[in-house]
Amino acid sequence: MRLSEQIAQFKAGRQIPPEIAATMKRGVESIRASGAAGLNIGEQAPDFTLPNQVGKTVRLADRLAAGPVVLSFYRGEW
Repeated sequence: MRLSEQIAQFKAGRQIPPEIAATMKRGVESIRASGAAGLNIGEQAPDFTLPNQVGKTVRLADRLAAGPVVLSFYRGEW
């Protein structure tokens, strides 16, 4: 089976509970209403300091000094 077929099959069988879908929709709408915009490919992110997934404070500039960085932001209720 081709990957595109596997992906289509996965999407067809995926069931998101209505309460979770509603929470996700509200989150997306809130972000859109805020006017926030993401970065474009190749665009440099401003330096920031935030807690990581275990609560430890992490600064982007410090991580970049050690090498390439992949950012992944978690939405609380998701």
